[in-house]
Amino acid sequence: MFDFIPQEYEKLFNIIFLTATALIAHHALTYRNSDGKKDFVRLLFGCIAAVYFVLFLFKNVLGVNLPGLGN
Repeated sequence: MFDFIPQEYEKLFNIIFLTATALIAHHALTYRNSDGKKDFVRLLFGCIAAVYFVLFLFKNVLGVNLPGLGN
């Protein structure tokens, strides 16, 4: 996916990227304000981050070809 990263560092970069994306998604989906309510915008971007995490995991790390998403 990222052509500027040398091949020997690609696995490390994938792990760091997946960890960061998972932490962002988890924080956004579990955050509550002081009143105990969830924010719509955080839920929206948390869902986007979670979907991106799953797509990156399947496509780049596991090498699964997902139909309808291109190469």
